[in-house]
Amino acid sequence: MTPVKRREKLSQTTQAVAVRASIALGTIDVDALPRDEFAYPGPLRDKLIASILNGSKTTTTSLLAEYLTDGDEPSPVGALSAPIDSQGKPVCVLRQEAAYICRLADVTLERAINEGEGYRTVAQWRKAHESFWSSPEFIAELDDPDFRLDDDTVVVCERFELIQRL
Repeated sequence: MTPVKRREKLSQTTQAVAVRASIALGTIDVDALPRDEFAYPGPLRDKLIASILNGSKTTTTSLLAEYLTDGDEPSPVGALSAPIDSQGKPVCVLRQEAAYICRLADVTLERAINEGEGYRTVAQWRKAHESFWSSPEFIAELDDPDFRLDDDTVVVCERFELIQRL
């Protein structure tokens, strides 16, 4: 590890410790943090939340179209959020480490693996995500019945760190 990378990692670790201490001391109001919703309430969300809590899920991928529909944008690096379970209860605090956009065809194996869902190939990852993104519920939420996925569909790739279980 280079000295610069070592300093960056130390800085991230120091920030994580400071956030955990702030939560414990009550100086960060977890209830005021933005909520993250992974998938829809139900078995898939429960699986994703379990993967976050056990540390195997450190990335997530969304369609840029979702953000545009919601008038939203990815969280900035360093931002904190509180994912919710299927009952709407916050389960942990995450810190955004990175966010970038790319074409659906450019998603890497490393990203697919770090989604924590057991994918061994990008093709497995893509099939599962295309199934979700093509579901009637998802298409209805986009409010674009003509929406279609292809290699050039723009996705938002985010990496996060589990800071605190609640």
